[in-house]
Amino acid sequence: MIVLAATPLGNDDDASPRLRAELEAADLIAAEDTRRLLNLAGRLGLEISAPVVAYHEHNERQSSGALIEAAQAGKRVVVVSDAGMPSVSDPGYRLVALAAENEVPVTVVPGPSAVLAALALSGLASDRFAFEGFPPRKDGERRRFFGDLATEPRTTIYFESPRRVEVTLAAMAEAFGPDRRAAVCRELTKTHEEVKRASLAELAQWSREVRGEVTIVVEGAPARTGDATAHVPEVLALAEAGLRLKDAAAHVAAREGLRKNELYDLALAARSEHS
Repeated sequence: MIVLAATPLGNDDDASPRLRAELEAADLIAAEDTRRLLNLAGRLGLEISAPVVAYHEHNERQSSGALIEAAQAGKRVVVVSDAGMPSVSDPGYRLVALAAENEVPVTVVPGPSAVLAALALSGLASDRFAFEGFPPRKDGERRRFFGDLATEPRTTIYFESPRRVEVTLAAMAEAFGPDRRAAVCRELTKTHEEVKRASLAELAQWSREVRGEVTIVVEGAPARTGDATAHVPEVLALAEAGLRLKDAAAHVAAREGLRKNELYDLALAARSEHS
């Protein structure tokens, strides 16, 4: 059997009795970082007798087969990431897919999750939400990524490096509109846990000195408020003022809850007619 086991985000007291029992009873442990796992076990006072092997993003594809073979041979294989639930922006997805293909049983030891913790703390709508992982690092890819999400009605959740939080929030403010509400949650469950709730523009200014692990939660786009055609003149005026037509369309669409591509196509057609 494959066992996906959630580990504490930062507070060791969040280690569940089931996690403790699974680590001590495992025949094989696959850890994202073997040293961090052994350090956690030491702090929890656990006696780990099973071999501990590395299982991370760089060897996940190659190592999954060996873990499946171990489970098929009758071993109980426990999979842990550095923090939180395996397979949620951490290794595990490919292993579960391969286990399903080979009819190997998979179970889960639920526990801490930065995604759900941040959502609960954000104060934003939690009835519908989407986890989008880490945004792209390159400027162009990041703009397109957020542009595609500008009219997403669900609350969205992202992970980000503290080194890129300011740039990411600024890109969000440009794509979603500066007044869109959001929350930056850092160091969840740790001594210096902090949740900052404000508009994207305000958060971009505040975030220059952010430290620690960060989860960003952004409210969904407002309901579509009208016909995109009515907003074409404003897009054209912004383009005349020097903004790229596509960026102008994205800005107005995010503010008005319209589809960016629809507004862009309408503005492009209108400009062609008058040229």
